[in-house]
Amino acid sequence: MALMDWLPRDNEPKDHLLHTDVHWGTEAPCVVYEKRPLKDPQGNEVEGLYVAWIRLNNPRQYNSYTTEMVKGVIAGFENSSLDRSVVAVVFTGTGPYAFCTGGNTKEYSEFYSLRCDEYGQYMELFNHMVDSILMCKKPVICRVNGMRVAGGQEIGMACDLAVASDLALFGQAGPRHGSAPDGGSSDFLPWMLNMEDAMWNCVSCEMWSAYKMKAKNLISKVVPVLKVDGKWVRNPMVITDKYVEDGEIVYGEFKTGEEGKEARAFVKEHQPNADFELLDKEVDKIVWTFANLFPGCLIKSIDSVRQKKKYFWDIMKNANRHWLAANMSGEAFLGFGAFNTKKITGQDVIDFIKFRQNIADSRTWDLEMFEEVMGKPQK
Repeated sequence: MALMDWLPRDNEPKDHLLHTDVHWGTEAPCVVYEKRPLKDPQGNEVEGLYVAWIRLNNPRQYNSYTTEMVKGVIAGFENSSLDRSVVAVVFTGTGPYAFCTGGNTKEYSEFYSLRCDEYGQYMELFNHMVDSILMCKKPVICRVNGMRVAGGQEIGMACDLAVASDLALFGQAGPRHGSAPDGGSSDFLPWMLNMEDAMWNCVSCEMWSAYKMKAKNLISKVVPVLKVDGKWVRNPMVITDKYVEDGEIVYGEFKTGEEGKEARAFVKEHQPNADFELLDKEVDKIVWTFANLFPGCLIKSIDSVRQKKKYFWDIMKNANRHWLAANMSGEAFLGFGAFNTKKITGQDVIDFIKFRQNIADSRTWDLEMFEEVMGKPQK
């Protein structure tokens, strides 16, 4: 059976236009926009002032954003920016497992792959989404309720501050799944980290714990979300005390062996009942700090710091848009296709070695060559 005979495809055109109607909803997949009353430290509501909550609502697909959800995020930030009653914006996701895992791989594979111009139009929306965060005239807090991976990591880093569940994972997925971290990570990370840390984080697709992110000064606060028998329990999968192993300080790394296996089982049991009380208290504390500052001086100060991130983002975003579009005819077609068909083939990546061997043999990049490196449907 030829590759295109079993690879799922969607031929329904996408609408990339921003209309006058607001792109929010309540039924997943969607973006939920809420204005919640500002509260003082005693929990009293402050009349006439609000906190805008923009929530990615696609939990069955780990809050990956569809084309329509991207529009919802843009609408949320632009409305928050212009709403006089909004003090700050909280950007988060639904459920205990993910803030956001990036673009919707099913949509990428089944519609955008092999449609380079269509993906270029989609990337115009994505760039607009990042711009809407970086240009919002209200401070933006990323409330990291779970995994912040790939494009989710990038839109998270576009925010001004981040507070995280200690179960959250952070990292990129691009080079492993057919893309590059050019939605912000390759711009932001060299500004935020030393060059080798930025390089490794961008290319390795290694997942970092929330504690490692805090140790690298990439997020502001990490709090436990597991409450067992009335007591807070820090993420047992991660080493949270500092000690030296093989000449290096080990902190924030994941436990291995039997200890790691037991910890993963513990988290799997308790994570569905995660309690975000401490995370929300940290968010409220930051918002109350913002509320007690001159709003004009506050946003000028924020924009002055943002400008350093925005500088590199603005230099690269248009060129990256074109490359990402062109890549949809090659490696992205394979990478997203493999990930999207893992339930069919039993594997979520291509045969990288065979692919490199084909390149070494100067093979033509055609469907026959692609078929050789993709997984096969399981009987």
